[in-house]
Parts: sequence; structure tokens; C-alpha cells
Amino acid sequence: MAEGDILMISRREVKRLGVVNKVIKEGMKQVVAAGLLELSSRQTRRIVFRVKQEGESGIIHRLRGKESNRRTADEEKSKVLKLYKEKYEGFGPTLFCEKLSELHKIRFSDETVRKWLLKSGDWEKGSKRRKHRQWRERKEYYGQMQQVDGSHHDWLEGRGAKMVLMAYIDDATGRVFCRFYKYEGTSPPGSHKPNTA
Repeated sequence: MAEGDILMISRREVKRLGVVNKVIKEGMKQVVAAGLLELSSRQTRRIVFRVKQEGESGIIHRLRGKESNRRTADEEKSKVLKLYKEKYEGFGPTLFCEKLSELHKIRFSDETVRKWLLKSGDWEKGSKRRKHRQWRERKEYYGQMQQVDGSHHDWLEGRGAKMVLMAYIDDATGRVFCRFYKYEGTSPPGSHKPNTA
């Protein structure tokens, strides 16, 4: 390394360099060094050899700054995103991956495709797009339609029987009427007789 050159190394590489220097200068056994570095003896031997040959810069990983061999080409990614927009918009990443594999012979992991869709803004994490409910006009006259709901609760906090609060909302006026019952329903239990005819 020429004088004045700056060597940028990570903390892990600093630790490795310290152990490798002990092997080179202090005679530490490579098997012991491999245990400290959590590497195989073979990897440790290679690193020691490189540092002897190249100096401190030999500790730097050979792939630093290079693109990963596993990185997918941008054209493939663009092709997948284009297919999604043109034919599969609204599909979840898992189903979309199934269609890619079945119909287009394109195979990527669900997680890879999910990341692409999230980054491109074509998919929102954790939300399935639902159709917006169509707005309906209210009924014209009081009593034409009522919405009813029951709420089971220990309303008397243990001081009496459990009851159901039935709430009635008139659609036309929005008026609310509430009443306590022993059951949830619009007619008393047992009032419906089976039709035997």
C-alpha cells in the first residue's frame, strides 16, 4: 500500500486483521485463529496468505463494491412490474407470483415481488383494496326501514340478570330507540311456531 493511501475497513475486518497479525507476527496457530474468527481453517489460511502478499488491504473482502451475482437484471424487474400493471392489478403478491409461474414461466419468490410492488407503489402493505360501498339515499318516510342491532353485556354489573340492549335506528329520520330485553331478537323466544302444513 502506497504511503498516504487511506484504507477503509469495517469493524469486522479490523477484528480479523488483529487476529491475522497475531498469526503472522506472534505465531498464533491458524486453527485457534479460525475459532476466534468463526471461519473454517481453509478460509483463515487464505486470508492470512492474502495479508502476507498484499499487506493490510488483503483483509478486504474481494466482492466489496461489486454488484451481487444474484441481483436480478433491471429488464426482468421492469417486465414483471409491467405485467402486473397491464394484467394483474389488484392481485396480491402471492397470487401474482403463481400467475407469473403458471402462465409466463417467470419465477421469483413472493417476497422479492412483494418488495418490488411496494417500492413501485403498486401494492400497499397489509391492506387489500376494497370496493367502496355505493351511497344509498335514505328512505322517504319514518318507519319505512329500521336498522336493528343488539349488544350483549352485563349492563347491571352483576346486580341483576344479563340483558341485551337492542338499538333501533329509523333510516328516514336517523332517530334512535333503545330498550333492554332478555334476548336478542324482534319477537319473544318461542313465538315462532313451525309450519306443519
